[in-house]
Amino acid sequence: MNVSETNLRSIFELDAELSQIQDFDILLERILREARKVVKADAGSIYILEKTEEDGEKIQRLSVRYAQNDTTEKQLPPGQKPVYSFFGVPLDEKTISGYCAYARILVNVHDAYNLPPNVPYSFNTSFDQRSGYKTTSSLAVPLITPDGKLLGVIQVFNAMDKNNNVVSFSKDDELLISNFAIKATQALERASITRATLLRMIRMAELRDPKETGAHVNRVGGYVIEIYDRWAHNHEINSKIHEQFRDIIKVAALLHDVGKVAISDTILKKPAKFTPEEYLIMQQHTSSGAALFDDPLSPFDVVAYDIALTHHENWDGTGYPGWVDPVTQKIIKQGEDGKALGKKGEEIPLSGRIVALADVYDALCSKRVYKQAWAEEDVLEEIKGLSGTKFDPELVDIFFEIYPRIKHIQRMYPELE
Repeated sequence: MNVSETNLRSIFELDAELSQIQDFDILLERILREARKVVKADAGSIYILEKTEEDGEKIQRLSVRYAQNDTTEKQLPPGQKPVYSFFGVPLDEKTISGYCAYARILVNVHDAYNLPPNVPYSFNTSFDQRSGYKTTSSLAVPLITPDGKLLGVIQVFNAMDKNNNVVSFSKDDELLISNFAIKATQALERASITRATLLRMIRMAELRDPKETGAHVNRVGGYVIEIYDRWAHNHEINSKIHEQFRDIIKVAALLHDVGKVAISDTILKKPAKFTPEEYLIMQQHTSSGAALFDDPLSPFDVVAYDIALTHHENWDGTGYPGWVDPVTQKIIKQGEDGKALGKKGEEIPLSGRIVALADVYDALCSKRVYKQAWAEEDVLEEIKGLSGTKFDPELVDIFFEIYPRIKHIQRMYPELE
């Protein structure tokens, strides 16, 4: 085999970049993109092993978390992302990805439509038929930790030669993606520790506030990324800065309501609307949350502070808590009524403006003990009507531009009954 030292060196250099990504889902997306680059694949999917229950029986399945396709994406307007149909496959020998995980071996398929007669797996052509995309070559590699734990599978499709012709994946490609999978698995293990810590904090908030569910914060985090990605594209943000900030804002957005742990159960768990006095107390969750990050040690702390403090500020300055010090509660800018002036327009950090829109949209769409979920058309009308008053009008325009992606995120994280 003649694998260039440059290719192998790039994999080891990439390891340092992957280790900097904190959010598990963003890391999955980046891993898939880099895996495709390593072996020059036109498309690919990344699966995560999940435990589910069907008919009272616990089973393991591979669930697609991200899919990418250069051919499909080139047909879209600049800045727009495709919406893929996600699915799961059993952990068995019947599919290429399932067999890869089940047998824990790399699987290199030269022609998906003409498989050797002695292999146990088959290729489901219905996906190609629905998308209009022709899959030929496929390379699947399992993601296995040093202690033997299976995390998932990377599967890439259609190796491309220098003339953009579809070819088979080579033996060199097998070696490259195998080495890459080792580094990717190490990065995923690190990110899973961060995710576990976040989930514990979210569960703690959920114990205090029944509205603050894991599904809710995951949806909000997903919406935030989609809105920020389009904003960054529109503003021609440097790709490196874009990648770094999207990771930070996603993780920080998950903790937007962490300050609710400081609010009394009498108020948090009240199954009805708040009185004016209770509402004022409830507003303190913004300052309480920001106070947790008041001594910033990293860029994450700065963004988490901004989001916790300002995600209830309004574009027209009528939100809360306004210009106050979250620790001392000292008013920094005072209005004629003696109360703190609300922050308005671009005085509100971008991260806070994005989370404000994402949070309200999800709250309106969700059923609560004190209200039913709004009809989707009513939610959209409300969002549109609040443009320029509650919400940054540019972000509202972006929201409607990427609405199919918003709905996709919503389907990814359904509320458990």
